[in-house]
Amino acid sequence: MSPVEIGSAAIVVLLVLIYLGMPIGIGMLAVSFAGVAAIRGDTVSMRMLGAVANDSLREYLFAVVPLFVLMGLLVTISKVGKDTFDVFQQLLRRVAAGLGIATVFANAVFASITGISIASATVFSRVAVPEMERHGYTKKFATGVVAGSSVLGMLIPPSLLMIIYAVLAEQSVGRMFLAGVGPGILLAVAFSVVIVLLARFKRDFVFENANDTADYEHHGTLELVLKAVPIVALMLVVLGGLYGGFLNPTEAGAAGALGALVIALLRRSLGFREFWKLLVESGQITVSVLFLILAATFFSRMLALSGVPNALAELLLSSPVGPYGFLLLFLVLIIMLGCLIDSISIMLILLPIALPVAEAAGFDLIWFGVLTVVCVEVGLLTPPFGLSVYIIKSATDDPTLRVADIFRGSMPFVAAMLVSVGLIVAFPPIATWLARL
Repeated sequence: MSPVEIGSAAIVVLLVLIYLGMPIGIGMLAVSFAGVAAIRGDTVSMRMLGAVANDSLREYLFAVVPLFVLMGLLVTISKVGKDTFDVFQQLLRRVAAGLGIATVFANAVFASITGISIASATVFSRVAVPEMERHGYTKKFATGVVAGSSVLGMLIPPSLLMIIYAVLAEQSVGRMFLAGVGPGILLAVAFSVVIVLLARFKRDFVFENANDTADYEHHGTLELVLKAVPIVALMLVVLGGLYGGFLNPTEAGAAGALGALVIALLRRSLGFREFWKLLVESGQITVSVLFLILAATFFSRMLALSGVPNALAELLLSSPVGPYGFLLLFLVLIIMLGCLIDSISIMLILLPIALPVAEAAGFDLIWFGVLTVVCVEVGLLTPPFGLSVYIIKSATDDPTLRVADIFRGSMPFVAAMLVSVGLIVAFPPIATWLARL
């Protein structure tokens, strides 16, 4: 077999192994090792595995992963999410479907200090959904808003998916964070427009009761300011330090984790036992992410050795499909895979194949990364996998709430995301303007 045939066979075998239930990282390592051994021999394969483990994980940059994960967990336990929702609820309660819009913008702000979609889905399913139901919103709409807006956690910086993409594409983490700001704001505005349109033209989808007779929880000006101070302080420390040039991404993560720890301690929401559990959970998440990055790096090198990406680039770019045909196929494939497997796995499988093609097509890799992350996040809302949907179902603990209802409530937001993807494709500066300043 030629190297290209071996590389192609390795991709097919990997997909079969994933379908049979093998963990993504282990499948990637096994396929990559066998592929390199078939092309160059066992000795080269062993040496390459050692080199990959050394090269891919010794970077100082990787310290950013546990720090941002720990910050997100600390922010979640310190109830900053509820305070964020309370602030926006007070500001938007007189707007039509104001609680839905409040949930979107609270999620956007919460995303800017956590970077994990699952954390957003968990927090706001417990904070926003009961409050929206109390004010006469339907369950499917309330949970759909939370599911839809939770995807902002992986787009608005800091973002774990942006970090992973930056590593795989060899791009600046800081620039990738900046590239997420414009699309994140675009999505938040698109979600708000969808909510207003639904409230006006599909009231039965949004409201259970015609009249909202429930009392709103009133917060005084001073109380609102005190609720907003920790949120604003963390944003200034992390994003201000990062974009002001005072901190690099790793230092920003450390400063944010320390700030979140101080907030949790001041609020007395963190005992020694809880802190130990958070450290263990942060370690588990970090190890799993870094192991996947190691496996993806080995997979990428095996593919480069086989020549599959170059052959694919030549085939696609010289055919009638062309660069934007390739882009459309890539984004559709991401959305389809999102129905079956998780976000990180999709990126680790597809990017080693797609990045060389995108580079050969002359695409801006930062713009390409933003499109990748947005389409990957669509998978969090689409059946049958829809991770955010199942997180919300388990967090709400409501036996009358069906998973199908959450999926139905999420569909308008999936449509808004697809429209936003089209706008980012048509107007790349939405993603690149800040990053390229």
